[in-house]
Amino acid sequence: MEKKSKHLLMSLALFLCATIALAQERQVSGTVRDTAGKPLANISFLVKGTTTGGVTDASGHFSTVVKSPEAVLLFTAINFKSKEVKAGDNSTLDVTLEHQENILNEVVVTALGIQKSKRSIGYSVQEVKGQVLSDAKELNLVNDLSGKVAGLQVVRSGNGPGGSSQITLRGNNSLTGLSQPLIVVDGVPMDNSTGRVGIGSTNDFWNPSLDMGNGLSDINADDIASISVLKGPAAAALYGSLGGNGVILITTKTGRKQPGLGISVSSSVGFESTLTNPKMQNSFAQGTNGSYDSLSSLSWGPKIAGQMVTDWSGKQVALQPYNNVANFFKGGVVSNQNVSFQQQYNSTSVYASYNRFDDKSMIPGAKLSRNNITARAVTKFGNNESWTLDTKVQFINATAYNRSLEGQNGSIFATIYSLPRTLNILNFKNPLDASGNMYWWQKGSGMNPYWAAKYNLNTDTRNRYLLYASLKHKFTNWLTAEANAGADMYSTNTETKLYAGSPGNVSGQYGLGKQTYQQTNYSGMITAKKDNLFGKLGGSIMVGGNLMSWQNSAIGISAGTLKVPNLFTVTNSTGYASVSQSLSQKKINSVYGSAELNYDGYLFLSGTFRNDWSSTLSPQNKSYFYPSVSLSYVFTDMINQNGGNLP
Repeated sequence: MEKKSKHLLMSLALFLCATIALAQERQVSGTVRDTAGKPLANISFLVKGTTTGGVTDASGHFSTVVKSPEAVLLFTAINFKSKEVKAGDNSTLDVTLEHQENILNEVVVTALGIQKSKRSIGYSVQEVKGQVLSDAKELNLVNDLSGKVAGLQVVRSGNGPGGSSQITLRGNNSLTGLSQPLIVVDGVPMDNSTGRVGIGSTNDFWNPSLDMGNGLSDINADDIASISVLKGPAAAALYGSLGGNGVILITTKTGRKQPGLGISVSSSVGFESTLTNPKMQNSFAQGTNGSYDSLSSLSWGPKIAGQMVTDWSGKQVALQPYNNVANFFKGGVVSNQNVSFQQQYNSTSVYASYNRFDDKSMIPGAKLSRNNITARAVTKFGNNESWTLDTKVQFINATAYNRSLEGQNGSIFATIYSLPRTLNILNFKNPLDASGNMYWWQKGSGMNPYWAAKYNLNTDTRNRYLLYASLKHKFTNWLTAEANAGADMYSTNTETKLYAGSPGNVSGQYGLGKQTYQQTNYSGMITAKKDNLFGKLGGSIMVGGNLMSWQNSAIGISAGTLKVPNLFTVTNSTGYASVSQSLSQKKINSVYGSAELNYDGYLFLSGTFRNDWSSTLSPQNKSYFYPSVSLSYVFTDMINQNGGNLP
C-alpha cells in the first residue's frame, strides 16, 4: 500500500510540472504597423535568445510561441528602427515601428565581407539591392549595374547573345592592361575575363577573335541579395594588387523564414530588336565616281532614279535602295525562368534555386542557353549557437551557338552595314548555288551571312563551379574567428566547323579546343571589437591571412584544310593537324589586418595593411606592402550628442 502511494505521489508531481510548463508556453499574436497605422509586411521578428521567429504576412500579422511572460520579441526591418517588446501576460500585441531616417545607421558589406555601419566608413562604398537587379531582367548581370552606381561605367556589347560587357570604376587606370574591378562572390574571387580569351586571341579591328562573353554574366540576378561597390584605394586596400581597379562584392541569398512552403516561381519573356541604326544614304547606287559598277563594294554610283542596269549576276534590275539591316536582323526572343526555395528550420536556413535562360538572337543562327543551379545552407550550433557553418555550391552550364565577330573582316555586322545600297540581301537568303557552293555577289572574297549562319559554325560549352565554405566561432561578444575556403573552376570546350564551298577554303576546316581555369583561396581571420572600451573610446582589431592559387591552361587542335570535304575530324587533315597549348600558374600568399578607433559613435579612424608574396616575381622582390588610412567624422551626430540642436 505504501509503495502504491509513492507511485501515486510521483505521478501527481510529474503531472503538475507538465501542467505548469504548458501553462507558461502559449501563443502570442498581433499586428505590426507604422506610425501612420499602416500594416507592415515582411517585418522580421524573433524571440530573443531562441531561434523562434519569422516574418509578418501581407496584413502585418504575426504569430509565435513564447515560453514565459519574460520573453522578449525583437522586430527588425530595413528603414525602420528595431523594437523590443516584452510578451508579459498578453496574448495579443500591437507593435508600432518608427521609420529610420538616419541612413548612416545602415550596415554595408566592405572588404573581406566585413559588415560595417555606413557612419564608420571613411571611403566610398555604394550598395545595390538584389531586387533592383532582378527587376531589370538584363541579359548580362553587368548591364544591370548601369546607371545605378556613381562612377561606374558599363560598356555594353552589341555582339549578340553572350557578348561581353566591360566595367570601369572611376575611369581607366591602365593604358595597356585591364581596368576591370575585382569580382568577389560570397568571399570567392571570380574570374571575369572579358571578350577574347584563349590561345592566340586578338582584339584588333581587322582580325578579331570571337567574343566569348564575361564571367559575371554566369551569375543569376535572382540569387543576389546585394552588391557592394568599393571605390578608391582605401576601400579596396585589403585585396592588395587584385583590387587595384576597385572591387565589386556580391552577396547571394541565404534562406529566411517564409510562410508556407517558401517556393517562388518567376518567368519573363522579352523581345529583341534593333534600337537604332546609322543613317544611310539612299540617293546613290552601287559604283564609284557616278558610274554604276556591279562588282564595286561602294555606293557612290549614279543617282538612283529607278533606271534599269545589269547586276552582278547578269540580270536586268531597276535601281532602288534596300533596307538590308531590317531585312536581315529579325526579332529575337529572350526567356528567363526561375524557381527558388528558401526556408528556415530551427537554427538552419536553406536556399536553393534553378534558373534557365535562353536567348534566340535577332542574328540568324546565333543563340545562347544557360542553366544555373545554386544550393546554400547556413546552420548555427554549439553552446548559445556560437558556431556558424555556411556552405554553398553553384553550378553553371552555358552553351553558345555561332558567336559573332566584331570589327571588320568576317563580321556579319560589317557585311550588312557596308553592303551596296542597291544590292538586296534577301536575294541571297538561299545561300547555295546549283553546285552546292556559297552563293554570293563577291568572287574570291567576302561571305554570305546567310551561308555563315548555316555553314560557318562555332559552338562553345562552359561548365563552371563556384564553391564556398565558412566556419565561424564567437568566443565572446567581442571576439570572433573564422576560416574560409572557396574555389572558382570552369572548363570551356570549343568547336568550329567551316563547310566546303566557300572561297576561303574549298574543302572546309575543323577545330577543337579546351580551356581550363581554376582559382582556390583559403583564408582565416580573427576579429576583436568592443565599444566604450575606455569611456567613450572604442575600437576593433582584425588580423588574417590568405593563400591563393591560380592556374589557367588551354589546348587547341585544328585541321586547317579537310582532305574529305565536310568530314569533321581532326585526323581528316591534308597535312599534320596543328596543335597549340598554353599553361599559366600563379600563387599569392598574404597577411592583412585592420585597426579602428571610434569616439562616441561619431568619429572613426581606420587603418589597414596587406602584404603579398607573389610566385611570379624574383625571390628578392616578391614581397609588396599596401597600407591605407581613412577618417569618418559625422558632424551632425557630434552636435546632437553634445546637447546641440540642428535646424
